[in-house]
Order: sequence, then C-alpha cells, then structure tokens
Amino acid sequence: MSYEKATRSLRRKLGSCVVTDDESLYAASFDGSKLAYPPEAVVRPKSEENVSEALKLANRHGVPVTTRGGGSSLTGSASPRHGGWVLDLTGWRKLRIDRVTGMAYAQSGVLTGAIHRVAEKAGWFYPPDPSSRDYGTIGGNIACNAGGMRGGKYGVTRDYVLALRGVLPSGDIVSWSRDLKKYAAGYNVRDLWIGSEGTLGVITEAVLRLIPRPPSRWTALASFENEAHALKAVKAILSARLVPAILEFLDRESVACAEGATGRTVFPGQAGRPVLLIELDGHSAVVADDRKRILDVLNAAQPLAVREAKDEKETEALWEVRRKCSGAMFELGDSKLNEDVVVPLRSQQKLLAFIRRLSRENDVPIATFGHAADGNFHVNIMYHRDDPKEADRATKTLHALMKKVLELGGTISGEHGIGLAKTPFFAMEHGTAEIAAMMAIKHALDPNNILNPGKLFEVCEVWKKRPERVRLPWDHK
Repeated sequence: MSYEKATRSLRRKLGSCVVTDDESLYAASFDGSKLAYPPEAVVRPKSEENVSEALKLANRHGVPVTTRGGGSSLTGSASPRHGGWVLDLTGWRKLRIDRVTGMAYAQSGVLTGAIHRVAEKAGWFYPPDPSSRDYGTIGGNIACNAGGMRGGKYGVTRDYVLALRGVLPSGDIVSWSRDLKKYAAGYNVRDLWIGSEGTLGVITEAVLRLIPRPPSRWTALASFENEAHALKAVKAILSARLVPAILEFLDRESVACAEGATGRTVFPGQAGRPVLLIELDGHSAVVADDRKRILDVLNAAQPLAVREAKDEKETEALWEVRRKCSGAMFELGDSKLNEDVVVPLRSQQKLLAFIRRLSRENDVPIATFGHAADGNFHVNIMYHRDDPKEADRATKTLHALMKKVLELGGTISGEHGIGLAKTPFFAMEHGTAEIAAMMAIKHALDPNNILNPGKLFEVCEVWKKRPERVRLPWDHK
C-alpha cells in the first residue's frame, strides 16, 4: 500500500527530519534477522514533539510506524513488515549518571555499551549485557527485554528500569513511574512497555537503576567428557547456593567451531569437549571464599580439566572460546536459525539430549551454547540456504525443538522476543484467553494498529491457522 499523500504531509510538518533517499530506506528495511520490507520514509525526529506529530499523522492516515534503534533484533521486530514509516531514534544519545543515587538517565538511542562504560567510570555497574551491547541501543533492549550472560545472578533489563518516558500511539507524550526507588501510584504501564517490542508506545528516555561496581572477579574454564556431565556440574554449583555472575555452557559443536576459528584447542589433547565458563564477582573476600567452594564442587563433578585465570590477559584468553563460537558456526552452514529458548534447571539435560537426537535424526548440524545459570540456551540450527532439502529439514527441526521446549516447561524466547520469526509458535505457548487479553491491551493503547503491526499476533489473528497449544507441565489434567 502506498502512503504517498501522508508522506507529503509528514514532510511538510517535519521538514528535514524526513528522508526518502534509497540508501536510507534500504538501511531501515531490515534488522539482524535479515527479514526486509521497504518503508516509504524514515523519520529522524529531533524532539518528543516531532515523534508526537508523526504519530498523530500516522493515525490520521492509517500509516504503519516501526520504531528503530540499532537494528540488532534477531527476530524481525525492527523490520517494517507493512512498510509505512520508520521512526529512527539512533541519534538520541544523551546520557547522564547521578553518582549519588546510582541512576542513569539515558535517551533511547544510547548504546548499551556506553552505559556500561560511563557507569563504571563513575563507580557504578549496569549488569544487563546482551551480546549486541556495542551496537544495540537501550531503547531496543527495553523493547525486547534483553538479557545476556549475567541474568542468572543479576536479572535482565526489566529489573533495572525505574521509569520510562515516551509517546503513546495516539501521539500523547507520557511518563511511566518516576526516578524513585519506590512508586505505587497507579497501573504499572511501564512494565507493559518493557518487552512489548514497540507495539504499545515509543520509548524516548529511560531511568535505569545501577548497582555498585563489583571490585573483584575470578574466571575459570572447565571441560567435561560430555554435555550431561557439564550440566550436572551446573546443577551441583547452583544446588550449593553458589551464584556465579556468569555460568556459560558450550556444547561440543560450539567448542569445535571456536577451535576451528582460532586454530587452537581450548585444552590440549581435548579437542571438541563441552565446557563451562565460570566467573565470580563481588568483594574480594567473598570471591576468594566462593572460588574455593566452586572448585570443590567442580572437582566432585569430575571435569577433564580446569583452568583459572591469574590476570586480565589470561581472563581474555579463557573468554575467547565463548566470544568466537557464534560467528564460527558458519563453518557448518551459510545460514542459521538462532533460537533463544529457556528451560528450567530440572529440564536442561533432557533438552540437550533431545537436541543431539534431533540433530542426528534430521541430519542437521546444531550447535548449542548459552546461559546455564538461568536456563537460556541459544540453539543454532545450521543449514545451507540454497539447498531446499536442508532448509526443509532445518524448519522441521525448529518446529520439533519449540514443541519440546514447551513440553519441558520452558518458553520459546528468553531475550530476543517474538517479532516476526516466532509468531508461528506464539500460540503454542499461550492459550486463547491469554492472547485475547494481550490483544485487548494492544487495541486499547493502539486502536488503529499503527505501531509495529504484524508482530507477535500476526499468525494468532488467523485462528484457523492457529497451531494446537502444547500442554504445559502445570496445566490441569
């Protein structure tokens, strides 16, 4: 559908904030998922009033609007599925740290990595650390409730958002909560916006809670005979009431890919063995005590080898296998379905055993790594895009994976969100009443469906195509 008349009105209203050159339209047509849909215009607002004016015009003319930050989404949540206008907030990068209260005031276009660096210089710490932090924006992180490797100990983005400013789909400028540590005045719409993937409002600024910077850390890497042994060690660590800042699991395929990329084995003579990357942080005395306890637990779990970092250089060397594994997976195929499923601790070994069996039965390479402390695993189903049979097997594998994850009491997404890529599975996890309640909220705040249409509910709206809901462990028999 063409919105030429509406776009002319938009240009008259906002002038140079509106761009329609081919290069800008192309850059705004896709995100990290590579699902591309060309918009008709890109709006680079200079103020909240500009955002308000654009949304009021969009409502008047029925133009879809997709808000965009760094475009790092892996699910298509920042792709303009129905064209229209893209609201680009990457230029909104004002950031201020209150050194006394430990609060960060960040516009939505501030890079998450910049918040880390500025906070740490001020003696504070912002724990959420998605892998896209050096090119992803805080607005996008909030919209998708991004997580990262520290989630097991510190939580995710939602746990650090005190207040939000932004614009409703109607064009009204609003504030949700305040820069206060206690707030109980009305409905918690702030948390509705977090994780809503830009479907309920446009985030323009956030107040973030910081914590004191941990003064000390300790890092170790342990290898195991197989995935089951590694995950038994995870359970033993957590059962001992030890909560590492980072507890990363890499299966044998992930390790083999990283070793292939670096040309070095992680542990000499133990090529392709699954590993755990463990990091403690906090007061030096606490870290020292927890180090002894965690080594005792590890030794009881009978690892093949354990390496401790003695300094920053050795720490970086231990991290190399984790940093390299994702990009190196393209040795297994030129395309991948990158899933961010979550299962409870009790189901981790069952999930990994199922993934290995699924890989063999469907003849599809699968490399799995992730955040074992919170059960968030990145399952990478690899295939060659130009091979239709491989692509079909990969799709079949994905559907089987999602069904199994839900049967194990898990969720289809822990940090990437639903976007476009996961809409076929949304109704497998949520019942009719649950989806209807979410759609009622969407309709109440965005009655004309202009903000990021086509996301989350696109498949669910076509009830005849709705897949059978998977029976969850807590459902009544």
